[in-house]
Amino acid sequence: MTALICIVLVKDTQEISNRALKWATTTKKAFSSMGHEKKPLYRKVNTRTYGVRHGDGGKAKWERGTKKADRDQSMLGTMHKKHRHGLDYTPLFKFLLSKVGQNWDEVHSEAVSRLDNDEPISWLVSETKEEGRPFVRTGESSYFSGLYVDDDNRLALVDPDLTSNSMKPFCSCCTHTLNGQRLTQGFSPSK
Repeated sequence: MTALICIVLVKDTQEISNRALKWATTTKKAFSSMGHEKKPLYRKVNTRTYGVRHGDGGKAKWERGTKKADRDQSMLGTMHKKHRHGLDYTPLFKFLLSKVGQNWDEVHSEAVSRLDNDEPISWLVSETKEEGRPFVRTGESSYFSGLYVDDDNRLALVDPDLTSNSMKPFCSCCTHTLNGQRLTQGFSPSK
């Protein structure tokens, strides 16, 4: 009889812990879907594709343990470089473009909170319209509209008339995009 009571208590305890786990999981999903945990404004890209080279040479492995390395104090440091390969900031650029016309301080604080560092913001946003560029090249054939902070501390486009219909491609071999939209005009070589 006591063994039967113990088995029932163990099963009830397991059921309670399973219910508690299920409740915690659904509560976490509901909490994150309410916008409390926002996704970062950058993403990692595939850096293991065949033929992709990132400039991390293997020179150090041939120079270790040589007499030259023993004499040179700079070779005593770490062999790991401070390269940061494989980060794509396209979500940041799209986020900034979606916030045109809004208060810069609020946009900047949200962007910084969702980034690993704030340097990529300055690639697209300038402090004045005179410093700004109409478009910024972010990849081989990817362009985004340049932004600046106006006198009212609002985010604004440097050239509001620039669209994917008005911009011309710079070569015939690539598919050029402006703000994620393919350029509609054809390539015409300059004479």
